[in-house]
Amino acid sequence: MSAAKQTRGKARRRLRYQVAVTLDGFIAGPNGEADWIVMDSSIDFTALYNEFDTAVMGRKTYEAGLALAGRVEMPGIDVVVFSQTLPPSAYPGVRITNHDPGEIVAQLKAKPGKDIWLFGGGELFRTLLDAGLVDSVELAVMPVLLGTGIPLLPPGASTKLVLVDQKTLPRSGIVVMSYTVPGASGPAPPIRFVKSKSRASKKKTTPKKTKKPSRRPARLRRRRA
Repeated sequence: MSAAKQTRGKARRRLRYQVAVTLDGFIAGPNGEADWIVMDSSIDFTALYNEFDTAVMGRKTYEAGLALAGRVEMPGIDVVVFSQTLPPSAYPGVRITNHDPGEIVAQLKAKPGKDIWLFGGGELFRTLLDAGLVDSVELAVMPVLLGTGIPLLPPGASTKLVLVDQKTLPRSGIVVMSYTVPGASGPAPPIRFVKSKSRASKKKTTPKKTKKPSRRPARLRRRRA
């Protein structure tokens, strides 16, 4: 029995494909561009990061992050990069491995810890989905039509998902959705990293009027002589 099959049904630690995607199904531009991603202040990135302690990604996703920011930093999260070409010694602070992604991820899921973030890209998602290791698909759908780019998922077998939670962010038009993959280690989590709506205008409370003491003249009682 493979390590991936042994992991199914035993581990509570989930592998979650958490990613931003355009309305026409792309997770990056043709050259890995991410400048199309819409920002929204109601997304609490600290809360999102706190849901994970490990992230896995492919070489192209990692290199796109390097090109964008010069480094890939995920506070409090161990980063594992799958690559056959990157020399591990040249990239301190992350774990570069050329081992089979299915075996590595199955080992990670068998260990105690927080959930594992499948950060990208689409090819790694396809590999791990086919291996039966992906537990949830969590999309932040941007109100953008890119026209071309790197798809959310390369061609392959179909998978029917089960919707667990959905939130619409009116300010930006982003729609966040959380789906469970059939046979998952556990159900997809509810969306907790979207801040609740703050009341822009609170009801003004008017101070209660205090009744003034009555100033009625006291009745004079006649004294009997």
